[in-house]
Amino acid sequence: MDYNKTAKEILHFVGGKNNVVHLGHCATRLRFTLADNRKADTEELKKVSGVLDVVNKAQFQVVIGHSVMEVYDELIKLGKFGDSEDEESKSTPDGAPRERKKIGAIILDFFVSVFQPLVPAMAGAGILKSILLLLSVVNLIDETGPTYLILTYISGSVFYFLPILVAITTATKLKVNYLVAAAAMSVLLFPDMITLIGNGGSFMYLPLTTVNYASQVFPSMLGVLFYAFMEKTFFKLSPKPIRVFFVPMMSMLFTVPVTLLLLGPFGFLLGKLLTAGILFIFHTVGWIAVGILAALLPFMIATGMHKALTPYGISALAATGRETLLLPAFLAHNMSQSAACFAVAVRTKDTRLKSVAISSGISALFGISEPALYGVTLQRKRILTSVIISCLIGGLSLGLLGVSSNTWVSPSLASFSMFIDPTNVKNLIYAIVGLVISYISSFIITMFLWKEEKAVAEQSKAKDVMTEASEKNISGEVGINQPVPGKVIPLAEVKDEVFSTKSMGEGIAVVPSSGELYAPADGTIKMVFRTQHAIAMETKNGVELLFHIGIDTVKLRGQHFEAQVKIGDEVKAGDLLVKFDLPKIIEAGYDPVTVAVVTNQDKDAVKFADSARKDHQGTLMFVTATRS
Repeated sequence: MDYNKTAKEILHFVGGKNNVVHLGHCATRLRFTLADNRKADTEELKKVSGVLDVVNKAQFQVVIGHSVMEVYDELIKLGKFGDSEDEESKSTPDGAPRERKKIGAIILDFFVSVFQPLVPAMAGAGILKSILLLLSVVNLIDETGPTYLILTYISGSVFYFLPILVAITTATKLKVNYLVAAAAMSVLLFPDMITLIGNGGSFMYLPLTTVNYASQVFPSMLGVLFYAFMEKTFFKLSPKPIRVFFVPMMSMLFTVPVTLLLLGPFGFLLGKLLTAGILFIFHTVGWIAVGILAALLPFMIATGMHKALTPYGISALAATGRETLLLPAFLAHNMSQSAACFAVAVRTKDTRLKSVAISSGISALFGISEPALYGVTLQRKRILTSVIISCLIGGLSLGLLGVSSNTWVSPSLASFSMFIDPTNVKNLIYAIVGLVISYISSFIITMFLWKEEKAVAEQSKAKDVMTEASEKNISGEVGINQPVPGKVIPLAEVKDEVFSTKSMGEGIAVVPSSGELYAPADGTIKMVFRTQHAIAMETKNGVELLFHIGIDTVKLRGQHFEAQVKIGDEVKAGDLLVKFDLPKIIEAGYDPVTVAVVTNQDKDAVKFADSARKDHQGTLMFVTATRS
């Protein structure tokens, strides 16, 4: 996979960098918070090489799989997302105000943005804790010795200082100073403050509620929400010369007392109520709740809803030392997804599906189920049905056996020691039983329920053969004519860094003398942008060309541009593609320079011809396919 090309295409089809308010990632997905989801082209995104699926629930999620970090790193190189916002990001291409999101989607997006960055730290700490338990049970380490204690403290510190970590991620989401916010919330864990609260201390004669804030998340979240309001308020009120110390000083001065007196106790109570409510449902419905939750997890994970249960899980572990609902359900789900993928790999004749199924099955076996979910399960109803049934069976068995976990980490083979309970030896055995039931039931049901249609298998095989033959036959040199009448200049002189640095690809630029864009070669129109200032086409030998008329002319929102072709049109060299009103574009203050670049240069060699010939029939570039 060309990570740079994939990143550029993803960024383009989500509406450009000015439409990205926030960008994050998890183990398999890019998570975008977009200014306007309507600017994103979901169907084109799904066609991008390396993209498994697109999910638009709460956050705009682009599913990549194991290469998500590489694509994320390339995206970060393309811009500081959310740091700047111009008029384009505030409205749609037709000038309408940007899309208003529903309150439920906003809340879910907030929870995902706060807790998703914490997953690596919590997962690492959780697995370390479970491994230490395993080593102590088999007497390979002395649980009273300093080595064991230090390693235990590494794991325990992550959850003990969770209020500070939550403060950082919450402040980052709210775009306020995360270090000052973390400093303000660190007071909740300051030893002298803990002693003062425990001794019945007060602030300005108002008593402080006795609360143990270690491992709590809601007090810190609420505190930072209030801090964000304070920071923005004092930033407006403060004289510029003293902002550097006045804003953080006043923000902490108000935030900390309000958190200690009101928001902290309320957040602590909120966590207890959430935990009590879920446990009430669990005790009311009984072990059936684990099965029901496991059966719902494919849909919850697909929409990101499972993140909303994170506060409950952490609160339950902090309060009781074990979690008996969500993590056992996740065990049934992960194992069911893995087994279903391996069953598909056994049955399918499609070599591509077999490869995806095997890799996805291994990932689910180690606690990452998204590749299986998006690459295999959700695309095929019978497989999804098999997974739901096996999740229900496995979840019911785990619930009936009363399996519980002692640490917060996604259940997998690597973290299976999370089910070791020194006070209940059978807990680990019961977890193994539940795993086996989930795995075997999923594999058998999928083997019997899902059957690849012969037509689909034959079509896939034929497609593979045609693709292979096509790739071998694509060769030869194609001449790229001058697309616009005018003066030819090198890309380095274009006043747009994306083009001048050739990050979009090699090519040429023309300072137009008239407002017509012509096809420089025979080919097919692949994209006509909504603002009609840019067009993409593919030549007969597979060269991908992008034409961009003017610098920042997207802000004209289609004014002064009139496309003469549509997506899918076959064109000949010299056919008129776009008419544009050159005088009005210049009058509006925009640079009219027109760029033509080869966007799949990684697969094609580009050499330049003599640019002295300035009419649109003159050949300026020769592109040779180098595919093997």
